[in-house]
Amino acid sequence: MGGAVVLLLHRKMPEFWDGAVLVAPMCKIADDLKPNPLVITFLTRLAAIVPTWKIVPTEDIIEAAVRDPERKKEVRANPYWYTGRPRLKTANELLNASTDLEKRLNEVTLPFLVIHGGDDRVTDPAISKQLYETASSTDKTFKLYEGMWHALTYGELPENIDIVFDDVIGWLDERSSEGNSRLERERKTLEDKDAGSYENPPLSPMSSI
Repeated sequence: MGGAVVLLLHRKMPEFWDGAVLVAPMCKIADDLKPNPLVITFLTRLAAIVPTWKIVPTEDIIEAAVRDPERKKEVRANPYWYTGRPRLKTANELLNASTDLEKRLNEVTLPFLVIHGGDDRVTDPAISKQLYETASSTDKTFKLYEGMWHALTYGELPENIDIVFDDVIGWLDERSSEGNSRLERERKTLEDKDAGSYENPPLSPMSSI
């Protein structure tokens, strides 16, 4: 959901982010995770009446997302991790958001790295590839990790997590080097303006007397 939020905010405020690292973004919920289309239609109508009902039939997200058995145990033991079925309104909003993003991938213009596990059963890796191919961004990178699952940064095998973080850090380092980030450019612009104001101070109202 984090990747979806980033892209939705970017669409409203295109200059808000310097760039984005999108980890298996929810541009489309995997078909295997969604109920039958007829069930979706029925539940969508029902969500307007009983939005808080937890009756959406879906696969266990933890089982589908987390590959490492030890990490899976940790996640299940975390009291802050929601393990129930999605509420009707929540599931409906997630579906609407992902469907909307899928239709408007061409509107993405920010620099981004999108990474996805080839065996992801939560969000669709094919849509991440489509995002890479369709986005209007001039700086875009796509990495597909064959055999990896959805939770690339915490639920994979340790050696795979190292590979993912090496790629992410390398991408960030290359774009955040001195003088290469928007923050650096804005700071330089402000410094130049300040220097110019000292060299050529504006005339005061008394200067002409």
